[in-house]
Amino acid sequence: MATATRLDLDRAARLFHALSDPTRLRLLQTLRRGEQCVCDLQVSTDAAQSRVSFHLKVLREAGLIRGQRQGRWVHYWLDTEVLAEVEGAIEALAPAADYSARCAC
Repeated sequence: MATATRLDLDRAARLFHALSDPTRLRLLQTLRRGEQCVCDLQVSTDAAQSRVSFHLKVLREAGLIRGQRQGRWVHYWLDTEVLAEVEGAIEALAPAADYSARCAC
């Protein structure tokens, strides 16, 4: 997504939007421990199933997590490649090493 000269702003905005909610961040934090069943994610967030499902959908659509149905439950895990993409987007927004505060006009 990010290069030294170009950042896909639309993609970065979708990723940052997905990261902009405390419940979604809590879900990602829980998934750092490894693959989790949606029922366990419900417990870790202390939220209703419908609320957890909504937030998981946002994270899935942004590509931050992956899921697979196993019986009647879905198990989720982090997509580390997309997390690296987020890191790249943040780096692309940092001031350049040769940044100067003077005005160009």
